[in-house]
Amino acid sequence: QVQLQESGPGLVKPSQTLSLTCTVSGGSITENYYYWSWIRQPPGKGLEWMGTRGYTGSTYYSPSLKSRTSISRDIVKNQFTLQLSSMTPEDTAVYYCASGQGTWYSPYDSWGQGTQVTVSS
Repeated sequence: QVQLQESGPGLVKPSQTLSLTCTVSGGSITENYYYWSWIRQPPGKGLEWMGTRGYTGSTYYSPSLKSRTSISRDIVKNQFTLQLSSMTPEDTAVYYCASGQGTWYSPYDSWGQGTQVTVSS
């Protein structure tokens, strides 16, 4: 089973772009049928899927966030990165990376521990 670890800033100013990286160990981000996702949980709310990048490089984004979201990957470093632009206080949340197998909408079988991101001036 793969292990995932998020890293990035804990505090972002409004209007800035958030960049979070998920480092993968125990497996390759190009391994067949693996999909790599970002999910977040605002305080007091449920989990929100943000987007997924597949082993072929294909991407899938939440319609509500698509205009502000990008998920890229670094095959050499075995990492995938979330960028979320035009941050507002409503983007304050715990951000998780996760992986699943089969399809881009398959259940996740591995999660990172999550990283708190606060948007404040």
